Amino acid sequence: MMAKILVIDDQPEILLAIRKILEAEGHQVLQASDGNEALTSFKADPPDLVITDLFMPGKDGIEFLLELKTVSPASRVIAMSGGGVLPREEILEFADVLGAHTLLRKPFSREEVLDAIGKVLDQELESRPGR
Repeated sequence: MMAKILVIDDQPEILLAIRKILEAEGHQVLQASDGNEALTSFKADPPDLVITDLFMPGKDGIEFLLELKTVSPASRVIAMSGGGVLPREEILEFADVLGAHTLLRKPFSREEVLDAIGKVLDQELESRPGR
């Protein structure tokens, strides 16, 4: 299943890497470098899935997710994190509370990205009425 995916990260090399992975699989990729840009993009052209870094300058992924829940509570989200100061378990718990369906830990492999997307999109299909 091909999807429209919004990728949010303040690091251009991460955006490029994910774009290449997704476009090679036939997905349409929208991108943003912070939460403000992402919300504008989301409202203008809602994607099937959002992949967002949690920690960015400006409006970070946490603030973005909080706002996204008010705009589109059913949105499918994959949160990304390089770790930072919090242990992995706390980041996962935090991302879950914010409405993320799974977490990608940086650095990640092509397979990890595609596996996470597959799982989240499969969940969406299974939760649709008539399934």
